[in-house]
Amino acid sequence: MKKLTALLCAAALVLLSSCSQPEEIIMESAPESPAGETVFRMYYPTEVSTLNYLITNTYNETYLSANMIDCLVDYDCYGNVQPGLAESWTHNDNMTEWTFHIRPGVNWVDYQGNIYDEVTADDWVTAAEYVNNAKYDSDIQYMYTSGSVVCGAQEYYDYTAWKISKENPKGDSSGKRETLPEVRPEDIGVKAPDDYTLVYTLEQPCPFFLSVLSYPSYMPVSRKFLEETGDMFGRDNKNVLYNGAFILSTWQPQGKQILTKNAAYWDAEHVYIDRVEREFNLDAFAVQGSMFLDNKIDHAEISFEELDNWMSNPETKKLVHPDRPDNSYSYFYAFNFDPQFDDTYEPENWKLAVNNENFRHALIHALNKDEILYLYNPYHYEILINNTITPPEFTFAAGEDYTDYPALKDVVNNFNIEKAQAYRDSAMEELKEAGASFPVKVLMPYNPSILNWEIECQNVKKQLEDTLGTDFIDVIIEPGPETGFLASVRRSGKYAFMKCNWGADYADPLTYTEPFSAGNDYNFWDLSTSPDTQALFREWSAKVEEATAVYDDDQKRYTLFSEAERMLIDHAIVSPFAIEMEGHIVSKLNPFETEYASIGIVMQRLKYCKVGTTSFSMEEFEQAYQQWLEDREKNLKS
Repeated sequence: MKKLTALLCAAALVLLSSCSQPEEIIMESAPESPAGETVFRMYYPTEVSTLNYLITNTYNETYLSANMIDCLVDYDCYGNVQPGLAESWTHNDNMTEWTFHIRPGVNWVDYQGNIYDEVTADDWVTAAEYVNNAKYDSDIQYMYTSGSVVCGAQEYYDYTAWKISKENPKGDSSGKRETLPEVRPEDIGVKAPDDYTLVYTLEQPCPFFLSVLSYPSYMPVSRKFLEETGDMFGRDNKNVLYNGAFILSTWQPQGKQILTKNAAYWDAEHVYIDRVEREFNLDAFAVQGSMFLDNKIDHAEISFEELDNWMSNPETKKLVHPDRPDNSYSYFYAFNFDPQFDDTYEPENWKLAVNNENFRHALIHALNKDEILYLYNPYHYEILINNTITPPEFTFAAGEDYTDYPALKDVVNNFNIEKAQAYRDSAMEELKEAGASFPVKVLMPYNPSILNWEIECQNVKKQLEDTLGTDFIDVIIEPGPETGFLASVRRSGKYAFMKCNWGADYADPLTYTEPFSAGNDYNFWDLSTSPDTQALFREWSAKVEEATAVYDDDQKRYTLFSEAERMLIDHAIVSPFAIEMEGHIVSKLNPFETEYASIGIVMQRLKYCKVGTTSFSMEEFEQAYQQWLEDREKNLKS
């Protein structure tokens, strides 16, 4: 998964972007806001690295592209797919061919709002050719091959990568070079039979294909404009075209971004904000709260350090509320079944322990999620708790939320000291017989650049050792590198027990099986040499394979996936923990008016949003959230 987590974003946002202003950009004065316009104002602390939406999927860039470029489909506020730039669509019987009927009369405009050309089906063909050409090194090419596999996409990417590197000798020691058969752009399974018909051909049935279409890699681009701009495409606001709700009419790097309502927008009646003014401020996190109170901006994040002060003042307390829960990410504590850490931490002894199910249950039942999440959100920690691997509100079928399917409906928080100690006693007896030594060393690394992670690890260590005893386990907390942490620690298997996360690539339970599939670099249970673990892995894999094969019955598909997920929980392969750990904000936007989807860039859009006069309090937010949940359930069942 290549999405950037919010925690990583928060750590990165305090650093000045290394992106320098291209020489071609001419600085211009930002115009004043015309009287009578509805304006939404905010600060941003780091400059975007590119406006080329076809190569990036980081939050900093997609905030702009989500509002500048429309996709084939939209969403309503409950997560229902709606027509976007495609008026309608159909698919063949086995869902390997999807045909979209493009909305006529939609125009590309330049940064001044002048009409450039009509949006046509070829714009998506062009995007597919661009993203899958290794020359452009797109970070989001994987969306053509993750879950939904577009015919010929990976083959074209591999061929273009080979062409780039063919000057370097490959193959055997005699210097013979590896060769690949030619793959042409037209071999990619994205076709435009006419200006208003677009066809995607997939390698396998894909009932969730609509949900991948809200990623930047599936955004359209004008072939003519791309050829005109060449390497300048996306370098500034003048070298991008717009077909979305807003135009980036002013872009002063490390100065100001102004998004103005697109007068030519096909759905302009649902755009209620006339201007979005984003001002660069390197100290945004330090000053934005006071600027909100001074009515200089309309949205601000409140740091955990400031939160107590805001909540202790009756006036400011009325304005603070949690950010909307982000169900696109799931956090879980994972066991590593194939440890690659130093002998100091006794990897062979750890293998004996981790392959004992009672040992795993002992640790999981000793883990108090409430206490840990209180560190991140002392006023609303319960909103973060996740008892299933797939978050609630993530996806639904047959009118039911996936986590309400029978296999997952009764999953509860596992924290139970008496059960943890009972599992410990059984595990100790079994492990002694297997030749294990005690205390079992439990290596738990953390990234020191992530706020509060070290404190969290100290808390977990205390919980586990106080409940299970230091004669049973010795939790060893160790900082990893601040940069390259994932590669050097998790992906290298240099941990025993650690918090991990996964972000969804598409709205289907299949996406949450990927971290545990063979060859993935999370908990490596497929590499375990234990007969019991191997048998469980085969059973789980068979269930996932059975579920994946069902494409024409969502209820049956979700039932099978939920049964597979329950296996991971019941056998303590991982411990579900939390959704994305969002903080608190003050904002004049009602978050429940926006488009809703737990994937892609949908929730960054400002379409449908209205600027209010004040911000929700905690109580008002909770009431609005509960009302939204009730309304959504009714909507999905109707």
